[in-house]
Amino acid sequence: MFTLTEVASLNDIQPTYRILKPWWDVFMDYLGIVMLMLAIFSGTMQLTKDQVVCLPILEQTPEGQAAPLMAKRPPDSIGPTIPFPQSGTFGQPQPTGVRTKLDFQQYVFVNQMCYHVALPWYSKYFPYLALIHTIVLMVSSNFWFKYPKTSSKIEHFVSILGKCFESPWTTKALSETACEDSEENKLRLAGASSLLKHLSTSSEEGSPNQSAPMLTKSGVTFSAEKLVSEVPAMTILDKKDGEQAKALFEKVRKFRAHVEDSDLIYRLYAIQTVIKTVKFILILCYTMTFVASIDFDHVCEPEIKHLTGYSKFHCTHNMAFMIKKLLVSYIALICVYGVICIYTLFWLFRRPLKEYSFEKVREESSFSDIPDVKNDFAFLLHMVDQYDQLYSKRFGVFLSEVSENKLREISLNHEWTFEKLRQHVTRNLQEKLELHLFMLSGVPDAVFDLTDLEILKLELIPEARITAKISQMINLQELHFYHCPAKVEQTAFIFLRDHLRCLHVKFTDVAEIPSWVYLLKNLRELYLVGNLNSENNKMIGLESLRDLRHLNILHLKSNLTKIPTNITDLSPHLIKLVIHNDGTKLLVLNSLKKIMNLAELELLNCELERIPHAIFSLNNLQELDLKSNNIRTIEEIISFQHLKRLSCLKLWHNKIITIPLSISHVKSLESLFLSHNKLESLPSSLFTLLKLRYLDVSHNSIVVIPPEAGFLQNLQHFAITGNKVEVVPKQLLKCNKLRTLCLGHNCISSIPEKIGQLSQLTHLELKGNCLDRLPAQLGQCCLLRRGCLIVEDHLFDSLPMEVKESINQESSVSFPNGCKCLSDGR
Repeated sequence: MFTLTEVASLNDIQPTYRILKPWWDVFMDYLGIVMLMLAIFSGTMQLTKDQVVCLPILEQTPEGQAAPLMAKRPPDSIGPTIPFPQSGTFGQPQPTGVRTKLDFQQYVFVNQMCYHVALPWYSKYFPYLALIHTIVLMVSSNFWFKYPKTSSKIEHFVSILGKCFESPWTTKALSETACEDSEENKLRLAGASSLLKHLSTSSEEGSPNQSAPMLTKSGVTFSAEKLVSEVPAMTILDKKDGEQAKALFEKVRKFRAHVEDSDLIYRLYAIQTVIKTVKFILILCYTMTFVASIDFDHVCEPEIKHLTGYSKFHCTHNMAFMIKKLLVSYIALICVYGVICIYTLFWLFRRPLKEYSFEKVREESSFSDIPDVKNDFAFLLHMVDQYDQLYSKRFGVFLSEVSENKLREISLNHEWTFEKLRQHVTRNLQEKLELHLFMLSGVPDAVFDLTDLEILKLELIPEARITAKISQMINLQELHFYHCPAKVEQTAFIFLRDHLRCLHVKFTDVAEIPSWVYLLKNLRELYLVGNLNSENNKMIGLESLRDLRHLNILHLKSNLTKIPTNITDLSPHLIKLVIHNDGTKLLVLNSLKKIMNLAELELLNCELERIPHAIFSLNNLQELDLKSNNIRTIEEIISFQHLKRLSCLKLWHNKIITIPLSISHVKSLESLFLSHNKLESLPSSLFTLLKLRYLDVSHNSIVVIPPEAGFLQNLQHFAITGNKVEVVPKQLLKCNKLRTLCLGHNCISSIPEKIGQLSQLTHLELKGNCLDRLPAQLGQCCLLRRGCLIVEDHLFDSLPMEVKESINQESSVSFPNGCKCLSDGR
């Protein structure tokens, strides 16, 4: 058996949820408790004994007289019943009335049988039905608080609402609003509005020399400059309060995005209200039908004559009066409950509860940008309004971008002072002053006071705003926006248009690329990193690149399937084009043919299987890099003979198996990169490229270095690391201009003594071979130093002492043979 406390817990909710309980829900909760108590009280009465008492109805004698009184026999007696004498035989008065032939056990049996046969079922089970109905109504009233998909949202909403209500920022923001309502500020704002209107009108007339706060050109919109004097800054919040307020803004933003996309809470609340209404109608209909069947007197015919000798019994239901009164009370409570349910349905459907307007809050405060909300978010706010409208008003502060920007501006400028920013300024490898700001709420005003800054990097700053103060940064030449859709004021844009030389933009969606980027007429280098697939090419705004009249370098790291056709707008001045495709196959390259002035082309990780034919039309091409593709054959390399200026060819990190003999026709090559391929041999024709200065065939499967390698008299760098070479030909050592020789990780067993002829050698790698000694002639390589001699320590220790001493020298030293060693490696 359960207790009242256990059943009442079905109607229990967290105290914090009370703000989502309008008066009708509270009233129905109390009605539910009363009905619950009534049902339990009725059920308790059902446990009492002798609810039904029955007496047999005696059959009449043929003469119409009742049967005579019979002497009651003991239960264990046998034989016929002896009738009492009609006169005082024994001298005692005789009892009057009708005497039955039933004993006590038979009466108990008859009472139980008639309880189940004669009594209406509703009289017996009313308490249990009332209990079940009440439990169903209680569960229906609070199901939206318990259902997992809605309870999590409600719990989150109540938590955020409470924090917003108690946040110090709410009080300060509303106090600021009260200050702005003063007459002085009203006059100031009125004057500013008229000025803005005047400037806007002038801008529409198209005067070329005016300075308008809003400029629209080629679909580009710039933010208005501040023409209104700032109101006095609010009192700076404590750091803890400021961080909590910023966290609340983020929570509200995420909660809104999460809740506004569905109306599950609204639908569930409406469904549970409809269920309660239907339940009310059902209970009322059948209860009214059975209430009249509850009576005190009943005639019972249990068909047990063979056990008792009687076929009919007259029974009384002792609890009938009380049960009937309780039932009438229950019906009255149900009627009140049903009227409230109908009112709730009327409230739900007579007004659009899936839309909530903060119009009143906007009128009463300076936060005119508080957005209207919809779906479940709107419904929850309507429910809160039934409790206290002040909650929604204070909550609206955290929906306003103006409020959030004020908070960010106050806390950001307070935290990032000029002195702190100066500490974060560093010098990069090019000795340029650089500042990198990461994951801030905005750009601190003090940044624009760093007038000597040359490179500014802004990363993950969603509300980056470039103000007119940037015009103070006369040394600024390079800007980086990493996932940072920056907004610029008109004056700031004019400065950037005339002074900015290099721009890096990293993005996830093309919408993050600032539209004003395509109007920077003096930009020299543009780096775009992000999603620019062929389906979105038109969204990039490449047609606007024609305004970048001085752009020389364009770097695209993306997932293109074709080169955008509009890139040909840069044809007259584009010198270098880099496409890093992150493994997406680049299929269409016809647009390359039109970029006739291109000098450097890099197609990296584009899944190319052959050298694109469009490249052979680039007569001014000097450097080609096809790194990290799937190129297996380079038979087309003969076509490079028409590119008279091609001096550097990089085919590394591919799957090239052989080098065709036709490579000898590319006479202009000075650098050739073929490392990380599947080469097994080097053709002799390769060494007819007499201009070759840099040759890298590392990490292949080459076994033999052809003796023709000695023909490359201009060779300065030769790398064959990570192959299967066993012998170093003496002819290779005739390349007197060699400065770098990488022979590591091969199968070389000895180094020719003629290595001493390489007087300009500054870097020698021999580690990972089968050497047992080093030639003493290494001492003749007067520019070689220990730090650039990559070899096992035990091999170096095997050298003569004077050789080790000469190699270990760190400064310029003159040797008897007239050689001079330079520690800088030249």
